[in-house]
Amino acid sequence: MARPKKRFQQLIEEIDRTPWGPAEQALVAEAVALAIEIGDERLEYEARMRQTASANMVGATDVMLNSFAWCLAHHDADPQRFPADLDNGGADLMWQFKWMASSLRSSPAFSQEQIAAVLDDMESHYRAAGLGLSGVLTARFEDAWDAGRFDAAEALRVQLEATPRDEHSHCDACSRSQFAGFFAETDRDADAIRLVEEMIEGGFSCGEEPEHALSRVLLPYLRAGRTEDAKTAHLRSYRLAKDNPDNLRIVANNIVFAAITGNEARALALIEKHVAWLAHDGLNVDAHFAALTAFAVALDRVTAAGHGDTPVRGADAPALVPLLGAHDGPWSAADLAAAAWSTAERIGAQFDERDGTDGHARSLARMRALADERYDVPIRSDAFVAPTPATTPADPEAWYERAMQLAQFGAEQETLAALPHALEVDDPAQRAQLLSMHLGILVALDRVDEAERLLPERIAALRAAGNEAQADLEERLKLATFGLHTDETMAALEEELAAADRLPAWSRGDLAISRASLHLRAEEPDAALDLAELAARSFAEAEDTRLSNTTTLVAIGAVLSKGDLDAGRTLLDRFLAQDDLSAGHRAHALQTRARVRGGTGAYQDGATDADEVCRLLAELGATRALADAHVLAGALWEDAEEPEKAVARYRLAARLQDDGDRTGVDFRLARAMLRAGDAEEAAELFGDVLQREEDAETPAGSRAMTASLLARSLAESGEFGQAVGAHGYAAELFGQAEAHADQAMAMTEQAKILARFEEHDDAVRLLEGAADIARRAPEAVGALSEVLHSLGQAYGGRGDERAFPLFDEVAALAQEHEAGWLLADVTDSRGRALAQLGRIDESVAAALTAADGFAALGDQGAAGSSELFAGRVLAGNDRPADAVPVYRSALDHAESFPPLRQVAALELGDVLEALGRHAEAAEVRALVEN
Repeated sequence: MARPKKRFQQLIEEIDRTPWGPAEQALVAEAVALAIEIGDERLEYEARMRQTASANMVGATDVMLNSFAWCLAHHDADPQRFPADLDNGGADLMWQFKWMASSLRSSPAFSQEQIAAVLDDMESHYRAAGLGLSGVLTARFEDAWDAGRFDAAEALRVQLEATPRDEHSHCDACSRSQFAGFFAETDRDADAIRLVEEMIEGGFSCGEEPEHALSRVLLPYLRAGRTEDAKTAHLRSYRLAKDNPDNLRIVANNIVFAAITGNEARALALIEKHVAWLAHDGLNVDAHFAALTAFAVALDRVTAAGHGDTPVRGADAPALVPLLGAHDGPWSAADLAAAAWSTAERIGAQFDERDGTDGHARSLARMRALADERYDVPIRSDAFVAPTPATTPADPEAWYERAMQLAQFGAEQETLAALPHALEVDDPAQRAQLLSMHLGILVALDRVDEAERLLPERIAALRAAGNEAQADLEERLKLATFGLHTDETMAALEEELAAADRLPAWSRGDLAISRASLHLRAEEPDAALDLAELAARSFAEAEDTRLSNTTTLVAIGAVLSKGDLDAGRTLLDRFLAQDDLSAGHRAHALQTRARVRGGTGAYQDGATDADEVCRLLAELGATRALADAHVLAGALWEDAEEPEKAVARYRLAARLQDDGDRTGVDFRLARAMLRAGDAEEAAELFGDVLQREEDAETPAGSRAMTASLLARSLAESGEFGQAVGAHGYAAELFGQAEAHADQAMAMTEQAKILARFEEHDDAVRLLEGAADIARRAPEAVGALSEVLHSLGQAYGGRGDERAFPLFDEVAALAQEHEAGWLLADVTDSRGRALAQLGRIDESVAAALTAADGFAALGDQGAAGSSELFAGRVLAGNDRPADAVPVYRSALDHAESFPPLRQVAALELGDVLEALGRHAEAAEVRALVEN
């Protein structure tokens, strides 16, 4: 049995270093099974102790209860063989006791007598072990509060605060969070806020803290008028809680916040993301109650905002039927709100009957009272799709027009959806046109077999319309005129074109445009243009405006494929000036012009075109195409340095996209949010995108880019600890992708944060590693110079002579690539490093040289900053008279930079005062007042 025992020990070691989650759960389950197989109850005890803790953290209540009961029975039978504490750094058996009563209380299936028995058993075990009673009082306080016995809970809270803390007391984070929640529920908002802010300022954290505490003070913050604090707390709380189904209550609190702060679309999105969690832990019914009431509040707000008919994605999952009941089709927001209230009322009544109180009824009343509360705290991560002006066509003729417009734009899926309705028209000529579009789409989607089966119907419609020549032509050519690209179809088209004079004008045009399209696909634009000209003449002769305009768009595509953007733009301008364009053709041309304008740097004009495309497609009801058009508009507004407008477009695109297609749009949305200054919201969304990319096993390089932007968002949100971890993960992924320059930059950003918090040794080690990696990509001059410069600055700050060869190397790169600003910057860094070594004259000379370089490039602020440093060096080394002219020059350069000018003026005033030049000092200090 040696080998299984060795494997068991390996499993235990791996469990103890693996974070909570599915991977850790699987290891624990394997360890329990292996211990049972070995037949060693002591090993099984070690595994089950870990299983209890694991199940508690991930919300597997049934596993936790069974595992704890097994461990407690074995401990009671033989405390020596099965000790309460395994000394592994995890929760001991007496600590785990605290989880049991709350777990039983969370389901009305357990009686009040059973809960009381567990609490009494816990107290007797604590007393027998000689332990303090803080943990027992905590459990009794939680029991009274959850049951709605508020007077008893308050008395226990007071007693608990007076009880000395011991090793089984709640930690600093959990105790503050718990009392904050109680205070918030008993209308003591200021006390709740005070406790949570103590926690945050003290840096206290635990398994579900600070996210739970932050969620508990969202309403108190709002009611206190501290809306920005509430927003920050919400974004941080949700970001930390969103990946663990056991955090359902925390997410519920955040959904309520979104609902009552004017963020109904966000509330709906969060419900859709987390509604499946209702099926996660069947015994945590009290969390279901909290979530259902939160969902109901939010969905009522969605309905009041005019979106009650919006489907709630994910709510129709079979696993939710036992809780929500059966429903015909997807749940609408309004219907699900009613069902959520009804289910919550039923669950609440079961709890109140069990507890003999009205605690849950009062909770329901508080939630319903939120209907009267509203705060304005904009968060821009989600948006409703604005109701489009499009109306459902009333008859086959209207459907025919809709299908034609959609096809002329190129909205294949929407056209396919409209065709069954449109094909009910009586006119065989119209049917023939519709069938032609259907065939073209099927071929484009590589559904050739379906197209072959449909072709006879098209030919029959042509004959019914009296168009025998075209029917005969298509009978000979099969799918050649519908875009099928094979050697045979091309040869057949060429043969028919050679003898086309005998055909009617429309058929000649059809042959020419069909062959032109194949030339275009084969990247033969000149041939495509020649045939497009022939097609245009033929359709003009046949007086078919629709196909004449289609042909013009093909010709424009050929011109653009030759790279002649100016000619293409001119043709597009002329085309869009026509008054005979359909909405579909106009939208197609505008979209093409938007791309052309973007390609030539006219981003704002291109974005304006793309916005008009969105308007036209909304009128046509082209949902999928509309999502793509919003993405184009967002990209162009982003390129136009208008991230706020980009955010609005990407939000709409994300809402229109299918869930499986949202990752790319959400990445763009998060990036635009970051550029717009919404770093906290961007961090949340980048985290979601990264998780989806992990699940989809996206290539490492792509995940690395997401992780890098996540890190930047976290840093700009003030979450520096998480930012360090995210930069580290990005560096690891860039390494896997062999993207050496990006890997080095991620390590450099990580080092900068560490240095900011005085972790200089770790920062230098990272930078040294980054420099080695950056040298593997010498072509990435920007990254190489940034890494070497940062390492040089780190060395220089410690008075390490190794800084100077690095500065020399960066300066050489700057001169080689004519990077004047970088040369000035590294010269400034050299001056600061020289000052650390006491080489004053060299330091001042370098700083002033840097200032001259910055000034020559027009960067007056940087010039003033370098001079300010030089002045400080001189003044600090008993050369105040020499410092005065340097400070005065800094003042001149800082004229447009008030903070810099203020500092320079104050310091110069002090220098002049020390020199006895009091009038000059007063004059300079007056600059500060002005």
